[in-house]
Order: sequence, then structure tokens, then C-alpha cells
Amino acid sequence: MAKINSRYGKLQIDFRYKGQRCREQTKFEDTPQHRQRLKKIVERIEAEITLGTFVYRDYFPKSAKADFFDELDKKVLAARLSQSYGMNALPTMGEFVDIWLAEKKIEWRDSHRMTVITNLNSYVLPTFENKRVNDITKADILNFRSTLAKDPKRKSSPLKATTINKVMTPLRMLLNEAADRYEFTSPFRGIKSLKIQKVDVEPFTLEEVRLILANVREDFRAYYTVRFFTGMRTGEIDGLQWQYVDMERRQILVRETVVDSKLTYTKNDGAQREIHMSQPVYDAFLLQRNATRGQRFVFGSRNGTPLQHNNVTKRVWYPLLRYLGLKQRRPYQTRHTAATLWLASGESPEWIARQMGHTSTEMLFRVYSRYVPNLTRQDGSAFDRLLQQRFITDTPPHPTQKKGEEES
Repeated sequence: MAKINSRYGKLQIDFRYKGQRCREQTKFEDTPQHRQRLKKIVERIEAEITLGTFVYRDYFPKSAKADFFDELDKKVLAARLSQSYGMNALPTMGEFVDIWLAEKKIEWRDSHRMTVITNLNSYVLPTFENKRVNDITKADILNFRSTLAKDPKRKSSPLKATTINKVMTPLRMLLNEAADRYEFTSPFRGIKSLKIQKVDVEPFTLEEVRLILANVREDFRAYYTVRFFTGMRTGEIDGLQWQYVDMERRQILVRETVVDSKLTYTKNDGAQREIHMSQPVYDAFLLQRNATRGQRFVFGSRNGTPLQHNNVTKRVWYPLLRYLGLKQRRPYQTRHTAATLWLASGESPEWIARQMGHTSTEMLFRVYSRYVPNLTRQDGSAFDRLLQQRFITDTPPHPTQKKGEEES
């Protein structure tokens, strides 16, 4: 039976799981209220252990024991499959999914893992769960993909190509891994992702930015100033902490992001970067520092937690656009706006790419460059003027014309 002990003034849980003694230190002070709260957590843990549904990492994600039990679960599952199937029979898709997810758990962020699990449970497993991995054919996969386009679960529009590709990606990874592991040819060979229609970005003009910042709620003016002039992603600015704001060097250190109300590692290594503060951004931070003195997050809620971006979008962003008579656009367009304004001002593309967290300038030119002429009026007229000045006035004589002969 689990015990609740006190160690250095903080409460500790002492229990046994799979033959191992587990002692986990908590951040709870040793008070009657905290003991009562921890007692309920312990009761839930004991119930899940009894039912066989307890996952150590769900309760103690940073514990070394979590890694130990993850590895133990993989070994037990692999041994069970080996005993059940022998050398000739391979696991079903449902069984292999359990192995695969256990192995991928250490690689993925929790939010990504939950997205994959949701797609597998909603689409892949209902179709393939009981089929052995080596019995799934290319025809099965193509037929499955065609059914996604007319998904009967959806009462409105069918799934878009982007969503279908996201559903097919874990299926491809599963079958390719199974084929490599059990030495059979992957049925996914030769199947390409669906072509996705290019979606144009819709950045705001500088005049629209000024209009928005002049009319937005005062308590969100600094927030949107930083969004418009830094190109930060929603999760990056909502998870921005004062420890990552260097006012002396005028830099924003992008190190963490908020996903599903949890602080986590940035989207990828390239997303970790230092963003230069322009003067409006620097001034916005000065004002915000006075407003949130002592708080952890630069743009946190009243109770000190990160902003809930859905609430901000619904209660502040969209009502403001309607009030100003502007086309409704997602807040992510503030990031696109920063990119187009930087390009229009003549900043180095390499510098802009670093500010955006891109590893190269390729995406920059592919996505944003068409907006530069609209913003700077450098629309080829300079080349026309060059032709008019040089090509017309300095036209060489026609080849048939004799040297020194004047044109008629």
C-alpha cells in the first residue's frame, strides 16, 4: 500500500510497482490540505495499478523510473509477441501499434504523440487493427485513403488533402518500420502523398497594422505589437518568459513554446533563435514589464498562467477586426506580416530567415516574395526606366546602315 512521507518539508509518495520500490518527491509542502490532495492522487494511482492501466510517465514524466518502466514495458511486450507468434506469424496492426508507440514515446512531444494516437484510433485502427502487418496490401491502403475523402463520420465537408496526408503519415511509418523489422516488402512503396493546394498567405499592410494597434484593447497593445514586428509563432509568444527577454542586448530568446497549456521544447532546433527588438517592440516590453512586474510570463493571464490563445482570438482578435471592417484573418497572419514588412524594408533575406526560425531562405522567397512589389512599388518599373534611358536613346545603328550614315 502506498505511503505519504515527509522529506525536507516536502511530501513524498512511497509505493511499489511491478516489483520495484518507487519513491517520488513532490513539490507539495507538508500541510494537511496538501496531504489530503496527495491522498486522492495516490488512491487513483493504486486503482490504475490494480486495473492494469497505470502509466508511470503520466504521473512522473521527469523521473528516471519512467524511462526504466518504458523500457521494461517494451521488453515484456516484445517477449509476449515472440511467444505468441513464433517465427512465422507476425503481429496484427493493433499489436504493432503498441510496440511502435512505446518506442516513439521518448522521441515525440506529448502534443504530437496525442495527435498521432488520435488519428490512429479514429481512422487507421478501425480499418487495420486486426490485420497482420504483412497481410496489408497496396490495394488496401489506396482503398482506405479513398474512403477518407468521403468519410461517413463527417456530416459536413469531406476531409481535406492536408488532413488525409496527416492520417496516412503514421500508417506509412508503421508499415515501413514493420517491413524493415520483419523483412517483407512495404505495401506503401510507390504511394505518394496527395497534392495539397497552395494556400496564399494574407499579411496585413503597414497601414492596417497601425489601425489595429491604435484601436486594440490597451492591455493587449503590447502583445500585438510584439506579434506584428517579431514574427513569433502563437505558442512562442504565449509561452515567452521574462527570463528570455534581454532588454540590454535588445533580444528575445526563443527557447520554449506553449502547446496545450504546457511549456515544451520549441517546434525544432531551428526554431530556437534570437530575435532583434525594433524600437516599437522594445517600447512595448518596457510597458509590459511595468504591467506584469513579478510575473513569470510576459503576456500571461491574471493568475500567472500562459494565455489561452483560443480565448484571446475569440474575445479580442476577431471582434477587433469586425469593428475595424477588416477581413477576418487568423492571428498567425501577424507572423506573415512581419516577414513581408522586413522584405519590403530591404532587410537581408538571410537575416529575416534567422528571425523567423527558418533554416534557409528558400521558404522565405517561395511564400512571401510576391508581396514585396505591392509594398515597395518595386514592380519592374526601374527596369523599364533603364530600358527607356539606354535602349531607346543609345540604340546602335542597324547592321545594313553604313558607319557614319545618319538615320533617316
